[in-house]
Amino acid sequence: MKVYVHDKGIILVGKGWEIIQKLKEYNKHYATVAEWVENVSPK
Repeated sequence: MKVYVHDKGIILVGKGWEIIQKLKEYNKHYATVAEWVENVSPK
């Protein structure tokens, strides 16, 4: 499972069940993917 975060978005690479599990994990910290990208990407 690999997670690439860049200025324009996020790329998740892995098996389907791994991606779903990772999205559920990050859903506990961020309500949307946009919030995730804002907080993680360099400004």
